[in-house]
Amino acid sequence: MRIGQLKFSLLALGVSACLSLTGCADMQVGGGKNPVGGSAGGATSTGAATTLEHCDHSLGTLAVEENTGDPWYAVLTGQYHLPSTVPLIRLMVQQSNCFVVVDRGQAMNSMMGERSLAASGELRTTSNMGRGQMVAADYVVTPSIQFSQNTGGGAAALAGVAGGYGAIIGAVAGSMKTSEASTTMMLTDTRSGVQVAAAQGSAKNTDFGAGGLFGRFGSGGAAMGAYSQTPEGKVIAAAFLDSYNQMVKSVRQYAPQHVAGGLGNGGSLAVDGASNPTAAAYSLADAQRKLSQLGLYTSKVDGMPGPGTTRAISTFQKANGLPVTGQLDAATASALQAR
Repeated sequence: MRIGQLKFSLLALGVSACLSLTGCADMQVGGGKNPVGGSAGGATSTGAATTLEHCDHSLGTLAVEENTGDPWYAVLTGQYHLPSTVPLIRLMVQQSNCFVVVDRGQAMNSMMGERSLAASGELRTTSNMGRGQMVAADYVVTPSIQFSQNTGGGAAALAGVAGGYGAIIGAVAGSMKTSEASTTMMLTDTRSGVQVAAAQGSAKNTDFGAGGLFGRFGSGGAAMGAYSQTPEGKVIAAAFLDSYNQMVKSVRQYAPQHVAGGLGNGGSLAVDGASNPTAAAYSLADAQRKLSQLGLYTSKVDGMPGPGTTRAISTFQKANGLPVTGQLDAATASALQAR
């Protein structure tokens, strides 16, 4: 009897040491401990995570697009037997009120089916299923997951120093499993295709599966065993919560990126021997027109070189810190287009 009590005491000591050495915790969600849950209806929500960012007004409409061909999706659905992340993300987005969610999934297929019925004359004339009612998605958010799992961790070292009771402590060590997930969210403007925001989040969860071991010593093992069943889904949900919060914080202070000459017009990193699309697209007549608007050119806008044009270009170049050549070079064309 005393030997059994000694074993139990050693086990309790091992558990305590394990928790102190490895920093075991239920859930670490970017510093918080709240999973995703609750509901949303319009701009209101109930049961949302207390750490979820919230906006007083929405920034636009949003669709969630999950790439089911990526390797992470196969791990999510195959190894962990978890469903699509789209419903989870859509719930968070609506609860936050930062974006209005538009459906581009299975529900949209049903919507198009209703429109087909209306077009065929099968629906009532009062159904109001006419064209021009769907709302465009201003942005698309694309999620992804990076998985990491470490079984045992620092607790495994206890088994080597526990003498004759190493097997007992080793059983505790072997039942510990630390799961981590890192997630990213990419926010893309649907009209231009420009990525406007990107965010990374993470979460960590340590399962302490001691149920089977404690079952040897008493009925309390059943309760302990329940803690070992924490699903990986909680870690993923927490990581996406962290990602989304980071993204919202970023877009609250959003400022668009600028490229001299405009986006997609060639950029400023020239390649030797390549023609400059910015200069080619911006004619001398365009330059004269812009210089006239700036009050630097007073002659006729004819697209022809002359003293007045050269003088106006030189004045503009000097005022903007450009090499004064009097010619409409690429740098000058880009600067004029940016004005």
